[in-house]
Amino acid sequence: MAMTESVPTRSPSLDHGTNPDRVRLESASDIFRMLADPTRLHLLWILSHDPSDVSTLTEATGASRTAVSQHLAKLRFTGMVETTRDGRRVVYRIVDGHLARLVREGFNYADHRVTGEPPHR
Repeated sequence: MAMTESVPTRSPSLDHGTNPDRVRLESASDIFRMLADPTRLHLLWILSHDPSDVSTLTEATGASRTAVSQHLAKLRFTGMVETTRDGRRVVYRIVDGHLARLVREGFNYADHRVTGEPPHR
């Protein structure tokens, strides 16, 4: 009977604890550049709660369908959102819990700044 070597699998973690090297700094900068647009940020905030189609996202953001589609194409190209088909509808979803939490925390921080609520320590 042959013995096979088991390869340990890494389970997802919330804190990777890795010091930022050049590659990680560049990658994080790319992510923050994508978040710097208010419409894209709004789309990601919506998608951090529930998957949605273009019509729903257009209505929720108040942006034109063309603008929403263009922003979604950029987010998809950068790997921040993915799509599935539901009949004729294309449904968008955020790809990663880290990204969803980053977007939500950005809005939580903004809420503190807007409302004057004291910061958390």
